[in-house]
Amino acid sequence: MKRQFTWPAEFSPHGAVWLAWPGNASDWPGKFSPIAWVYGEMIRKLTGAGERVRLLVRDARQEATARRVLRDVGAEAGLVEFFTAPMDRGWTRDFMPFFVHEAGRVVALDFGFTGWAKYPDHRLDDVAGPAVCRELGLAVVEPVWQGRRVVLEGGGMDGNGRGDVLTTEECLLDAAVQVRNPGFSRADYEGVFREYLGARNVVWLGKGIAGDDTHGHVDDLCRFVGPDTVVLCREDDPADANHRVLAENRERLAGATLADGSRLSVIDLPMPHPLVFKGQRLPASYANFFIGDRVVLVPTFNDVRDRQALGILAEAFPGREVVGISAVDLVWGLGAIHCLTHEQPAAP
Repeated sequence: MKRQFTWPAEFSPHGAVWLAWPGNASDWPGKFSPIAWVYGEMIRKLTGAGERVRLLVRDARQEATARRVLRDVGAEAGLVEFFTAPMDRGWTRDFMPFFVHEAGRVVALDFGFTGWAKYPDHRLDDVAGPAVCRELGLAVVEPVWQGRRVVLEGGGMDGNGRGDVLTTEECLLDAAVQVRNPGFSRADYEGVFREYLGARNVVWLGKGIAGDDTHGHVDDLCRFVGPDTVVLCREDDPADANHRVLAENRERLAGATLADGSRLSVIDLPMPHPLVFKGQRLPASYANFFIGDRVVLVPTFNDVRDRQALGILAEAFPGREVVGISAVDLVWGLGAIHCLTHEQPAAP
């Protein structure tokens, strides 16, 4: 009998949220010291809103450091569970399994992780996720298509929990740069999404934003905020590298329909002014937010547009507290809040 998986939306109820304590200084060269305190603030806000945090650490020494930081910032210690696992990097959005519903339970889909088809230090991350899921007693399923394990990262996908998913052609269909699954076609990916995520409809966007070294992750530009509504980043400066890319994605969404035949509503979300460090354009984006059960964590960049973005997202999530987390240092790691978090849905 064919298995029936459903991928819940991020805005659906959570059982927990996974993070991995920062341990690779090469992710934030020259800026590693403050990163632990950014994590502390994220976890303080999550636990303060009643969210259970499952925190991956590499060893007992790192756990002791994390406990000290969380105590100092006033996080709710009783809501933090520690799991020990060797790791290379720690971007849980991309190496943790996709959590889906099947027959009244939560199942971990262990898609392959290959360091965004770019970095060699990924093998520990690839096995850390399924290992801790088995430790929790969760069933782990390895998605296979055409006889081989499928590589897929959480930041490359977004869904509404009702059979619709978002992704980009740049991330998954480019046959020359950062190729996750060589030889896979659009139809192959749509087959994978249908079989393992319960997706009946795929909205393909074009390219991702400037500075994104994942080669087009959708969570930096477009996100579901409700069953039939997305926010899409907008750049009004025609001289900015993101202007044309985001305008073309807006044109695609203008003609998009959902699996049930309804039209997709699109809310504009501003982009911060370009953020550059050591001559490198960083992937600063307000779309890289995390949706908790009662709080939404939004990256901010000491930018005049921070307040506008927080206001738009507050209107999109009227039942949740929308708070800004300073990400000027964090985004030097070429990712922000959504990249570091990975929700585990509550049981159906």
